Formats: sequence, structure tokens, C-alpha cells
Amino acid sequence: MVQLSLPVAFIEAQKSILSPSEWSLFEEAVSQSEPVTSIRLNPAKISDPSALPVLTDDAEARPVPWCPEGRYLSRRPSFTLDPLLHAGAYYVQEPSSMFVTHVVRSLVSAPVTALDLCASPGGKTTALQSALPPGSLTVSNEIDRRRARILAENVTKWGCPDVIVTANAPADFSSLISAFDLILVDAPCSGEGMFRKDPATIAEWSPAKVRECADTQHRILRDIWPALRPGGLLIYSTCTYNIHENEEILSFLCSEMGAEALEVPVSPDWHIRPPLVGTLPCYRFMPHLTAGEGLFLSVVRKSSEASTREAVRSPRAKRTMHHAPGHARRIPLVGREPLTVKPFFLLPSGYEFVSVGEGQFAAFPSARLPLLERISAARLYTLLTGVELASLKGRDLLPSHALALSSLPIVCKNYASCEVDTPLALQYLRREAVVLPDAPCGYVRITHRGLGLGWVKNLGSRANNLYPPEWRIRFL
Repeated sequence: MVQLSLPVAFIEAQKSILSPSEWSLFEEAVSQSEPVTSIRLNPAKISDPSALPVLTDDAEARPVPWCPEGRYLSRRPSFTLDPLLHAGAYYVQEPSSMFVTHVVRSLVSAPVTALDLCASPGGKTTALQSALPPGSLTVSNEIDRRRARILAENVTKWGCPDVIVTANAPADFSSLISAFDLILVDAPCSGEGMFRKDPATIAEWSPAKVRECADTQHRILRDIWPALRPGGLLIYSTCTYNIHENEEILSFLCSEMGAEALEVPVSPDWHIRPPLVGTLPCYRFMPHLTAGEGLFLSVVRKSSEASTREAVRSPRAKRTMHHAPGHARRIPLVGREPLTVKPFFLLPSGYEFVSVGEGQFAAFPSARLPLLERISAARLYTLLTGVELASLKGRDLLPSHALALSSLPIVCKNYASCEVDTPLALQYLRREAVVLPDAPCGYVRITHRGLGLGWVKNLGSRANNLYPPEWRIRFL
């Protein structure tokens, strides 16, 4: 491996806060050692990790200590060629970032409404969905709409039904007063923790960028603070090392926003570093101490005496088609008697049909409909709501791709499934034509090792591949 050349200003800044001996170890780890490869399993889809080929093919795979679903791999396989990645069986994630699962499991014991504010590409959102108590809802947001589409794709593959994906600025949530019990802000930062993993970030780094990022982080936290209920938790994290975007931001939350910094129980064997300055509890993952990249994380509680305006109430009299909840709508199937979507699906207890657009329907947790109404009333830009079930296309009720990938046990009365091997699964994921001679005609759910990949419309002699074009594998 070629040794990285670190910026002089970065070296000087780190030397000023690390002892000479620790700086020597840190510099060697950042500039000379290889980044690690790790995955996080999806407990909603994988009950037996020993059956997962990506693990059985790696005799040296080992657990990530702070995340029961995490596994270090001894080498980086071709993930793209594993259909189970596309089925949402696991997520490729840097191991330090998996610490959020330990934080949530340590501090959250009852169902909550959570907001992952800066969520793309979806690593921490999917981690939240696996770690939060059953009955929780996650709103996963990304301000950049291109990146938000990638986020929606990864969240859809993960298959959790209790989710809303949005694409909005932090200030857009300010009208949702006290709407969230938990907010995760994985803030945009100067990315020093990515130097080893992505050397191109070195050229983009500068002291001016550090100052700019710190200003942005202050603004984001001020904008989102009203949306956190009094007594609620805010998790703040970055993938950078400097104190200006980390300890100083934590100090700002406590001194100016009145927050209380919380301790998280950790094992000494994890070698998580305490703060570089000050005494407020925070957790630093540094590559000379832990197998992973750079991560800073802190948790604060909003004062229960915090002053908030009365929660904005959305009108209940009229429910619009803008991702607004409601009962099953009548679908005017051409040439047939008017039908509803309800006869085609049997939803589990606690879920109901909502309309998410003209002729489009989803399953959504009944207990979270008031929040969905508030989001609709706030006119937030929404990409995904619950589990999208189907949409009306001419004479057909076309099953949605999210339905094939969902972990929610929805009974689809008119649709069959067909199990395929790895070569046929890859052919399907390339969006090529497939032949399923043993499958019935009509819409068929393609599965691999029991997990859904998507839909085809089987015509007998051939099947129309309905895999989303923008998701297809473009090369082998």
C-alpha cells in the first residue's frame, strides 16, 4: 500500500491534542494501514448467519464487538455479484458506524418516533431500524434528492415497513414541534476519518473546510432542535477527528441549547477513546485503537423543561392524495366492476391501507398515522411511505417493488413466488429477460434463498422483467 501524504495543517492540529506517542501510532494507522471490510446482517431477514455465503466463504470472519449483527471480513468480496445483498440480507457498513446500534439498545427501551436527518446512503437508518424497539417508526431524510433516491433504494431493500423517506432541509422540520423522541444527526463534516478509505478526501480537506463544516453543524442543530420533544434524545456523530466539529459542538449543545450529555456503557475491550478535550462524555473510534475508520459520537437529552410552542395540528377533515393516510380507495379498473385494493392484500394487525398518490397504495402502521398527517400538512417532500403495495396501471394492479422486498408478512392473494438460483438471480438483477417455465402466468415474485428480489410478469414463453431500471447491475 502506498503511504498517504497527510495535509500539514491536519498534522499540526492533531499533534496539538495528541501525545507524541499517540500521534505516532495514529499517523501510522491513518497513512499506512489498510481499511477494513465489514457487513451488518439484517435480523428481519437472516435468522441463521451460518447460511450466508458471504460468511461461510470467509473462514476468518469475526464479530464486531459492539454490534451483534456486525461481522468483520478478512477480504472484500464482489458484493455486487451476491444476490443476497440486493435482497437486503445484509448491508456493507464501516464497523465504527455500527456503534449506533449499541447506543440505541442501551438508551431506548420503548417504541419511539425517530428521525435520521442526514441519512444517505442509509447505513445508520437501517441500523436504527434493526436496533429500535418493535413499534418504532423511522423518518429517514436526505436533503439532496439524488442521494435521497439512493437512500430510498437501500431502505426499500432492507425491507422494514415502519419508515418514511423524505428529502428536505433541516429547517423544513421546524414546524413539526416535538414530533420526535429520537433524532440522529450524522452531520456533514470535513471527512478526516475517510482519509484512509477514500484518499481523494485528502485533497478536499482544508482548515477553511473545517470551519465551514462547524458552522453548518451549528445551523443544522439549531434548525432541528424544535422537532425534538422535551426529554428526547439527540445522537450527534461525524466521521472526522478534529475537536471543532466534535467536542466543541457537544459543548455548544450543552451550554447554549441546555442539553444534558449522556454516558453510554462501553467495554474497555472495545478501546473506544474518551474525549480529546473537556470532560463531557463522548466516544471516539480511531484507527490505531479500533479496527475501523474515524467516528465521533455523543448523545444528549433535551431538557424536559425546554420551552416549545404548541404542536402544529394538521386538519383531519380532508385527507389529500399527497401521501395522506386513509382507508382503501376505490380503484376504477377499466372494463370491470369497481374494486378496492383491499381484497388483494391481507395486512398484519396494526397496519392499514394508505393512499400515497393517484392509484397508489401502501401499508402503514396505524399508530403512526398522526405523524404522517403532520408530515403531509407540512408539505415535506416524501419519497417512500411504509410498504408500497401496488399501483394501478391501465387494467392491471401492478405490485410495487417494495412489496417484494418487505419483511412485513403481507398475504398477496393474487401473486405467486418463484425461487431462482444464483445465475438466474444475476440475470434477473441485470434486468435481462428470464424464462420461468414452471411458474404460473401473471405477476410472480422472484426469490433467492427465500428472500424477495422483485417481480416479473410471466407470460409463459418468457417473463417481462420488472426490476427497477435504475437499480440494475450494469456489469459483471
